[in-house]
Amino acid sequence: MNVPHSRPELFTWEFATDPYPAYAWLREHAPVHRTTLPSGVEAWLVTRYADARQTLADARLSKNPVHHSADAHGKNRTGIPGERSANLMTHLLNIDPPDHTRLRRLVSKAFTPRRVAEFAPRVQELTDDLIDRFAHTGSADLIHEFAFPLPIYAICDLLGVPPEDQDDFRDWAGMMIRHGGGPRGGVARSVKKMRGYLAELIHRKREALPEHAGPGEDLISGLIRASDHGEQLTENEAAAMCFVLLFAGFETTINLIGNGTYALLRNPGQRAELQRSIERGEQELLDTGIEELLRYDGPVELATWRYATEPLEIGGQEIASGDPVLVVLAAADRDPARFDEPDTLDLSRRDNQHLGYGHGIHYCIGAPLARLEGRAALATLLRRLPDLRLAVDPVDLRWRGGLIMRGLRNLPVEFTAK
Repeated sequence: MNVPHSRPELFTWEFATDPYPAYAWLREHAPVHRTTLPSGVEAWLVTRYADARQTLADARLSKNPVHHSADAHGKNRTGIPGERSANLMTHLLNIDPPDHTRLRRLVSKAFTPRRVAEFAPRVQELTDDLIDRFAHTGSADLIHEFAFPLPIYAICDLLGVPPEDQDDFRDWAGMMIRHGGGPRGGVARSVKKMRGYLAELIHRKREALPEHAGPGEDLISGLIRASDHGEQLTENEAAAMCFVLLFAGFETTINLIGNGTYALLRNPGQRAELQRSIERGEQELLDTGIEELLRYDGPVELATWRYATEPLEIGGQEIASGDPVLVVLAAADRDPARFDEPDTLDLSRRDNQHLGYGHGIHYCIGAPLARLEGRAALATLLRRLPDLRLAVDPVDLRWRGGLIMRGLRNLPVEFTAK
C-alpha cells in the first residue's frame, strides 16, 4: 500500500476506489481530523481503532440531528436522504436513550435470532433462484443480477411485502443507492413512495392481525404485535423501523456480497482455500471468512452521524458541542495497532473484533441477517461457479459515491456456463 507523503485529498473518485492509503495517513498524522464533506458540512473523522471503539459507545455523542450546531448551509444535510421530508426520522439510527432503549427492545421482540435462523432456507432458495437466471450464460454483473436483488427480495419476504409489490421495492431501492446518479429529486420521491406504501401495508396488517401469532409470521406483523409494559410501536414508528431495515439492511448486504466477492477474486490463494473448505462441507472457514471480509473491505465505510452534546475530547482532540463526528470504520479496521498485517486478507483470522457493524447500543440490529445472506451468497457462488473470474481489469471498476456506504457499481464476471 502506497501511503501518501502529504495530506491526501479526500472524497475524490480516486479516493473512493482505494481509500485505505489516505486512511493510513490520517491514522498516523491526524487521527481525529476535521474536514469539509462533499455536502459542505464540516465534521470530525475518527480513524484509529481504540478511539473509534470508544467513540461509538460514548453517551455524550447523540444520534439525534437536533444537536447539530450547523449553520444554515449545513442544516438538514446529514442522515439518510429524504427521510426528513417523508416523516421517517423516528428510527434507531436517529434517537438516543430512553427512546432508543424502548424502541430497540420492542423491535428486538420481533426481529429475533430465531426468526432469522428460520429464514435461512428461504435465503438459500432465493440465492439459487438468482444464480439459475444467469448460470447458463457464462457471464453476469454480480451486483445488478445477484448482490442487489438478493437482499431486496429477502427483506421484503421477511417483512411480509406481497410478491406482487416487491418489484416496486426493487425500483425504489435502486434509486436510493444511486447516491446522486439518478434524476434530480429521485431519492426523495422514492423514499416518499416507500413511506406511503409501508404506512398502508402496516395499517392493513394491523387491521387483519390474528389474535395469536402463527408459524412463519412476517416481521411487520411481529412489530405490530410486539409490546413492552403495555406500550406498542406507533404506526409511524413501525413505518420508520421498516424503512431503516430496508435502507440499512439491503445496501450493507449488497456491499458485503459485492466487496467480499471482489476481495476473493483478488486473493486467489484465500479463495481456493475457502472453496476447498466449502466442498468438504465445512463451516468454520466460511464463518471466520465472513468476519474477515467485513473487516478487510466492509460494506459500511463510516458509521452513521453522531453529534457532541457537550465539549469533549477524542484522541487528544477537543470537540465542540454540536460538532458532527463520523467514525471511519474502514480506517479503524485496518489499524495496525489492533490487527496484525491489517492490509492482508486472512480468512482464518481469529482475533477479529472488527467494527464493521458498529459497537455499543447502536450495534446493527440486522447484522445476523446480513451475515446469513453473505454466507449463503458467497458459499453458493463458489460452489456453483467454481471458475468465477473478473471479466474486466480492476481499474475499470467504479465504486458508488456516497458518504456512509462502500460498494461497487458493478462487478462483471465470467465463468463456465452450466
